[in-house]
Amino acid sequence: MTKLAIGINLRRCIGCNTCAVACKMQNNVPDGMLWNRVLTEGCEQFDGAEGVYPHLTRTYLPLACQHCENPACERVCPTGATYKDDMGRVEIDYDKCIGCRMCMAACPYNARTFNWNEPVRATGAAYGDARVPERSRGVMEKCTLCKERTDEGEVPMCVHCCPGDARIFGDLDDPDSAVSRLRREGSAEVLLEDKGTRPQVFYVR
Repeated sequence: MTKLAIGINLRRCIGCNTCAVACKMQNNVPDGMLWNRVLTEGCEQFDGAEGVYPHLTRTYLPLACQHCENPACERVCPTGATYKDDMGRVEIDYDKCIGCRMCMAACPYNARTFNWNEPVRATGAAYGDARVPERSRGVMEKCTLCKERTDEGEVPMCVHCCPGDARIFGDLDDPDSAVSRLRREGSAEVLLEDKGTRPQVFYVR
C-alpha cells in the first residue's frame, strides 16, 4: 500500500508564497484561481499580524487539498468524479465532473475552486507541465499532489521549490520515509480533526 502525504513544518514557513506560485505554474492554473494558498493565521487580510503594536506575531498556514483518508468530498460526489486512488491521493476525473459543486460544499478546508468561466491566462496560452490536462469551464479543480510528477517518482512542485525546506513529501505507509519520521518525531497536528476526514497533510509547529 502507498499513502502519499505532505508534512509542513510551520517553523520553517516564511510566507513567501513560492509554493502557491510553483503550483500555479506547474498545473496551468488559470488567472484568478489558486490550488495552494498561504494564509496568515488569525488575520482576515494577507500578511496581517496578531496582537497590538509593538507586541505582534505573524504565522503562516499553507493550505490546499488535504488528501484525506476519509474524504468528505468523495462521499457526496454523485458521479464518482472525485475518487481516492491507489497512491492515497484524492483526484478528480474531469470527464465525469458535472459541476454540481457538492464536493466544494462538503470540503471543510475550502480547498477546491470552480471554473465559472472559460479559463483565462495572462500569457494567452497554456503553461507549465504539458502532461497536466487542461480543464474547461464548469468543472472543479484542486491540488492533485502533482499527479503527473508523483506518478514518475518526483516530488510535488511545491515541495521541490520551497526555499525553506518547510515541506516534506513521502509515503506514510513507509515507516522509514522522511514524512513518517516527521510525523512520529514532531508534534504533528491536522486541521479540523473533529471532522473525521483524517487528512494526509499535517503540520508541525
